[in-house]
This record gives sequence, structure tokens and C-alpha cells, in this order.
Amino acid sequence: MSDVEKSGLISKVIGPKKRWRAYKARVKELPANHRAAVEAIERYAMHFVPTDGDSNASMFEDLADLFEQAAANGTPIREIVGEDPVDFVETFVQNYSEGGYVPPRARRQLTDAIARAEEDDGQAPR
Repeated sequence: MSDVEKSGLISKVIGPKKRWRAYKARVKELPANHRAAVEAIERYAMHFVPTDGDSNASMFEDLADLFEQAAANGTPIREIVGEDPVDFVETFVQNYSEGGYVPPRARRQLTDAIARAEEDDGQAPR
């Protein structure tokens, strides 16, 4: 990675562009409901401060791995994120970030997006 890529804001938030594009391509291949859940988690996770671009890239790649495996196994979204998607994401990102401020609106958006994705999964919201 060049010095310009390392120092840019984008690379600090999402990591190297090549890895980000590869991650986005993987997410695009997920079933619609799993893709919607990943995109909601991604939006929420952007509120956390990355330790570095590589850590953030790894976080998103691990998220894609998790949902690819779940889709392949037919695992319902709620079994992945549990009853509280906010708690799931905050626990998940603790391994990769230094924390951050998440506005209450973002928490509601995540919860609502997971509920919609779950409905598309053929399950009634709980």
C-alpha cells in the first residue's frame, strides 16, 4: 500500500480500497436478506473508531465470512445477531476498534433493518 493510501481518511476508515471492493463484491453475492443485514451492520459499525485501516478491513471481511457461512448453512439472521442486534455489533466491533459514539437514531435504524431482513428471511419478528 502506498503512503498516500495509508494516510487517506478513506483507508483509515475502511482499509485498503482493494480489500474494501473485494468485501463489497462478496456482500453483493449474499441472498437479499443476509445482504440487507450485513449492510445495516456495516452502517452501524462505521460509528466506531478504527484502530487502523487493516483492522477495519479485517472486521468487514470477518463479517462477510460470518454471513456467507450462515447463508450457505441456511442459518436465520436472528440466530446470527440474537435478540439484540445492537449488542451483537458492539460486541463484534470491540475486537477491532477503540470504540465510538453511536447516536440513538443509528441504534433504531440497525434494529429496524435487522427486523426487516428477518421478515424477508421468512420469519416473524420477535
